[in-house]
Order: sequence, then structure tokens, then C-alpha cells
Amino acid sequence: MSAAPQQTLNPAQYRAASYGLRNATGRFAAGPLLVIAGAGTGKTNTLAHRVAHLVLEGVDPARILLLTFTRRASQEMIGRAERIVAEALSGRRAGNPMPAVRLPWAGTFHSIANRVLRQYHLSVGLDAAFSVMDRGDSADVIDVLRHQLGLSGQQRRFPRKDTCLAIYSHRVNTRWELGRVLEQVFPWCADWEDELKSLFRAYVERKQANGVLDYDDLLLYWHAMVEDPRLARRLGDGFDHVLVDEYQDTNTLQAEILLNLKPDGSGLTVVGDDAQAIYSFRAATVDNILQFPQRFNPPAEVVSLEENYRSGQPVLDAANALIAEGRRQYRKTLRASRPGGARPRLVTLLDDRAQSLYVVERVLESREAGMLLRRQAVLFRSSHHSDALEIELMRRNVPFVKYGGLKFLEAAHVKDLLAVLRWADNPRNGIAAFRVLQLMPGMGPANAERCMTTLAAAGFSLAALTAFTPPPAAREQWPAFAGMLARLAAPDVAWPGQVEEVRRWYQPLLEQLYEAPGVRAADLDMLEQVSGQFASRERFLTELTLDPPQATGDLSGPPLRDEDYLVLSTVHSAKGQEWDAVYVLNVADGNFPSEFAGGKEELIEEERRLLYVAMTRSRDQLDLLEPQRYYVTQQSRRGDAHVYGARSRFLTRDVLATLEQKGWGDAAVAEGAVADAPRVDVGNRLRDMW
Repeated sequence: MSAAPQQTLNPAQYRAASYGLRNATGRFAAGPLLVIAGAGTGKTNTLAHRVAHLVLEGVDPARILLLTFTRRASQEMIGRAERIVAEALSGRRAGNPMPAVRLPWAGTFHSIANRVLRQYHLSVGLDAAFSVMDRGDSADVIDVLRHQLGLSGQQRRFPRKDTCLAIYSHRVNTRWELGRVLEQVFPWCADWEDELKSLFRAYVERKQANGVLDYDDLLLYWHAMVEDPRLARRLGDGFDHVLVDEYQDTNTLQAEILLNLKPDGSGLTVVGDDAQAIYSFRAATVDNILQFPQRFNPPAEVVSLEENYRSGQPVLDAANALIAEGRRQYRKTLRASRPGGARPRLVTLLDDRAQSLYVVERVLESREAGMLLRRQAVLFRSSHHSDALEIELMRRNVPFVKYGGLKFLEAAHVKDLLAVLRWADNPRNGIAAFRVLQLMPGMGPANAERCMTTLAAAGFSLAALTAFTPPPAAREQWPAFAGMLARLAAPDVAWPGQVEEVRRWYQPLLEQLYEAPGVRAADLDMLEQVSGQFASRERFLTELTLDPPQATGDLSGPPLRDEDYLVLSTVHSAKGQEWDAVYVLNVADGNFPSEFAGGKEELIEEERRLLYVAMTRSRDQLDLLEPQRYYVTQQSRRGDAHVYGARSRFLTRDVLATLEQKGWGDAAVAEGAVADAPRVDVGNRLRDMW
């Protein structure tokens, strides 16, 4: 690597970015590499420099596979790599060509799986025009099948559609048997194992009949491909180097796909932090990163990044003390690259209301001292933990945004428009077809079924819709509807303008079906603008499903009407972010760790990592808040009005030694000793009783 990149990296980063040597044939090669990137240690910069280093060493960018967990992460990585290469080559003689860093195989696991399956659809028995369902559609299909199989009419409670989908997804991604999934993760559903097997088989058959895959199928099919040694070798030989970001968040399927692509680890680089593995509820397993070096012979090279560019040393001291008490981990000690930072505070308060008052007071105090609201964040274990705080913020006229909530693609009017495009893209997609058909007046489930039967008899040619006789209420609109779908389904139809055509057809229905059609039309306008960024209809539909945008409606309150706003977020949603000041709510047993962690050691350790992630989001100011009382609702007349919270088991003596402990409000008054009150020798009285 040139001198310029070397000067911008610390020694550990440079070692990771430049790992490898030229082999006997003169090609740059490297064995398996694991980069343990502690919080705030420049992980993205290091990985981007590695991409740039490979390109500068002559590796063809088209033979680099870069896997991330969001499309935005891959785009940021590519952008940084391009800048690094340009800077490294800036001293070259004028006129020399500069290698372009265009990584055609950069993207999320699911988007890359989609591309691989479309290339090799014949090998896995898929139609080239298969569709990809989002989570909402998957849950709806399961719900229909629940009713058809009579499971919704049981005398005992049968799991709802979202729970069924979660069970199915966990079973697929962990590769556990269904019985084990139910026993360890969904014990309240264990009595329904046989019925769930029947439901999931029907779900798989329905997807296959409609030519659709769900989110999990993309990995399942890719995994099945690479289990065949011939296909695995062919796919693996197409890439000289495979780089994986956030490896601690991979599940069993993803790890096995990588190992089958590169069984000897040649060119395989994974980057992650076991201390930030917090997604077991999505079937991710920390074992993937902990066991990675031993997967190969000789073991993979391990490089640890410990110089932190985010937080002050006092914050890091507290985080280091917390994570050091974990059981299985790569030991590391984060060091601040800059001076300063206040000692973190552990604030004891009376109750939830006092906690809310404290946060608002501290937030406004910091704002007056020059810290923008959006440079401050309130983090919590569960979404409802901020309820009381949100009320107080609204009462005090403090604008805020809360991360979490409905995705843009879950809005009904957006799903309607996309269903039209999905049906045109895959005429066998009965799930999209039923949604679209029932938008038309008079087209209930029976008429929609009749239409689909007619379509199937015509070989699923959408041109056959023009010959279908709709119910009287839809006859006036039917010719325009059928003509539009026939045009969209034509093999030579151009992609630009398709969203606009569907919008024009849909606008009258939008005004009839939904309130506030003007606001909803603006969402569709945004969708049309987004569509221009994609080369084809298939790519547009797939990428939107796998990496959906957030809607402005996700913002709680009206922050965009103000020049600034406070950030509220669950810890899971805050991963990868940073703020100058962070307030962590309810740091007490039952929340950190969660009561749902039970007595399972692996879940307790994940809860420790979750608190670690929360703490390491802070640059300078960190407040951990522990209310003493938690009020109980729906109690009997003689029940307790509140319970007392226990101090978090994670706040051990070593961790407390790094914190400034203080009380606030009524809790602070209770802690203060009163010196001038009369004294009573209670101890002597008690002894005299015996």
C-alpha cells in the first residue's frame, strides 16, 4: 500500500488492511483473516482500506465479494475505497489510467443471494422471474393458511401469524430442529409442534406454487447450492477475495455459505466485534466469530483494533470494566485516541417520572451549554421504556425523533402499488394478484379466485385478463386495468415510466380507499423518484424488499418542523451510531439484563454486550439511570402500588469504581444524612427484648 494510506492508519489497522503477499505466480493472495474491531476503532475505514489495497495490488474489483448487512454500508464502503485509491494514485504520472473501484459484487447477504439465484435458477429449480416477499406478505400468507388448516379455531390459543413466522425463520436460520427451537426460544408454543410442521409445509408449498421466495428462502437456496461441491467450487472460484462486515451478526446459514465458498479460507476476511453481538433473536450466533480462527488449518490470522476514535477514556474505562467480566470473548482494552471526556454517572432516582424529569433537565442544560439536541440520545432496552419520557418531552416542547416503528413498505398504499409491479413481474405471484384484484370495486375473494383460475388456464399470460368478465361494479374500469397489466408484463417493456403509469391508474382508487390521499400520494411520488435509481423492475422490487427505506412517518412528534431534535432509540437500533451525550434508561435487573433472559448464561452474556453497546455510543457524556421504584398497573385493591428495582448485576464493584454515583430528586434527599434530629438508641431496646 502506498505511503499515504499507511500514514492515515494506525499500526493495527494497517496490518489488517495490507495483510497478504504476492504468491509464486505474482498474484496477491492472503489466508483467512479475522479483524476484531472494538467499538469506535475505525472498522469501516479499515475495511475500505483493505478493498483499496486489493485493487492497488492488481486484484480485479469484479472478483471481490463484499458482504454487508445494509445496502448503505456497502455503498459507503465503495465510496471510501474509491477515494483512497484516488489519493494513493494522485502522484502517478499524468495520463496513466486510474483503476476504477466499481465493486459489482458488493451488497447485503440477501441481495447477493438474489443475484446468485437468478443466475443459477435452473440449477435450483426456480423460475427466472421469481418474486421476493417481504415480511408482511409472508405473515399474511401464514395467516391465510392458519385459517384454511383450521388452526385459528382451536379451543386453546394457537400462535398468531407473526409468532409463527418468527418460529419458522428461527428454525431456518439456526438449522435447529423445530422441537429445539420451540423448547429453547418459544416454550409456550411447544404443544403445537405437529400442527406447526403442517402449517410450515403448507407455507412452503404455497410459495412454490406462486413462484415466490421469502426473505429466508434466499439464504436457504444459496446454502443448498453451495452444499453441492461442484456448484460451491464454481461460485467460490469466481471470487479471489471475500470480505464480510459485522461478522458477529451472521447466523449459521451465512457462516456455512462462506465456509463452503472458501473452505480453506483463501482470500476470506471477516471483520466484527464479539462484544457487540446482540442479535440472537434474529438467529445470529456469537459462536461464528468466536470459532472462526479454528475453522482453518493453520488457524486464521487475528488482528485486534483497540484504539478508539469516538469516546473519551473515562467512558472507555467503564465499558472496559463491564465487558472484561464476560465469559467467552476476545480480550481487548479500548484506548482513547483523544483526551477529555467526563466520568460517567450512575444516577439513582425515585421512579420513572423522576427519571424523565432528570433526562429533560440534563438535555436542556446541555443544549444551553452549546450541545445540539440531535447530538444527544436517550437509549433504552425496550421501546415502551420511553413512554413517560415522551410525554414529558411533549409537555416541555422538546422535539424528538424515535427510531423504530413502521417501515415505509408496510404502508397499505405503498404495498398496493408495489403489488401491481410484482404481479406484472411474476404473473404466477398469486399473493400480489389477490391484493391487486381486490382493489377493484366488487372484486372480493371469490371473484379474485375466479380470475386467477382463468389466468392459470391461459398459462398465466396477463393478456388473458382482457377476456375475463369482471363483476358489474368493476366493468367500467376493467379494460384500462387489464391493458395496463398486459403492457407491463410484455417482455420488451422499458422500465422507466412504469411506476408513473401505475400511479396514474391507482390515483382514483387511492382517493376512494384511504384517508389523507394527498399525504399518501407524496409517498408514492417518493417511490417513483427512488425507482429511477435502479436498472430494472426486478432489481427495484428486490432491493426495496431486502433493504426498505424508512418513512418520514416513522418520526415521533414533529421534529422536521424544528431546527433540532432529541434522539430516542432502542439500543439495538442505536448500534453503529454515536452521540456526544447518551442517557441510558432503567439500568436495573429486569431491564439490563432483561427479565426474558431468564437463567440462561448465553442470554445473560448477550445482555451484558447490549449494555456495552449502549455505553460505547457516547463520545463525552454518559449517564446510566437506575430508578428505585417501578409502578405496577392492574393490581388488586390490596396489591402493591409499586415494586423496588434491584441494581443491575452488571454494575459490579469494578464497574462502579469507574462511575460517579449520585442521587437526584427524592432519591438524593433520602440518601442525605440528617444530623440535627433527636437520637434514639434503638439497638439497645432491641437487645433488651431478649
